[in-house]
Amino acid sequence: MSIRNFISAWSVVRQLAGKDKLGLGKAAQSSQQANLMPRTAEADKVAKSICPYCGVGCGQRVFVKDGEITQIEGDPDSPISRGRLCPKGAASRQLVQSPTRQYKVKYRRPHGTEWEELDLDAAIDMIAERFIKTREETWEDKIETEEGEAKLHRTLGVAHLGGATLDNEENYLMKKFYTAMGVVQVENQARI
Repeated sequence: MSIRNFISAWSVVRQLAGKDKLGLGKAAQSSQQANLMPRTAEADKVAKSICPYCGVGCGQRVFVKDGEITQIEGDPDSPISRGRLCPKGAASRQLVQSPTRQYKVKYRRPHGTEWEELDLDAAIDMIAERFIKTREETWEDKIETEEGEAKLHRTLGVAHLGGATLDNEENYLMKKFYTAMGVVQVENQARI
C-alpha cells in the first residue's frame, strides 16, 4: 500500500478532503465496518426476561443463537424501564455464560490452603448442621429485666444478608424462615 493510499484511508483525511465535513456519513465509514452486522440480527429467538440485579425489575430482551446468549438489551415494552438498562443489567449475560462461572460447590477447610469440590447434598447438609448447632449454642430464651422475666426466643449467633438476584417472593420466604428460626439480624442489600 502506498503512503498516499495509507493516508487517504484515515477518516479525518476523508472528512477534510470530501463533502462530508462533519464526519457523519461516508467520511466516518471504513471498509472494516461496512460488513459488520448487529449481534441481534442473527438471533434464533428473543426471550423476554427481567433483570436479576436489583429490586427495580427492568425488562430485558435476551437474544439467543444456537442456545447461547448473544446480546441482552432493554425491553421497550417494559413499563418500568422503557427499554433502558443500567450497565450491570446490560452485562447480565455474564451470569450465565462467563468463562469464570463456577458450576461446582467449592469448600476450603479451616486453616486450609486449597479449595476442594463438594457434592451439593453434602454442602447443604454441612450448612444445615452448622446452622442448627450455632442456633442451639447461642439461643436466648429469656432475659431478666427490672420488671421481671422477658421472653426473647432468639439467636444472635446467626445473621442473614440477602442478595439482589433474589426476587421478592424468595426474599419473603427467606425472611419468614429466618424469623421462625429466631434469627433477628435479617437484611437485604437490594435497596433502591
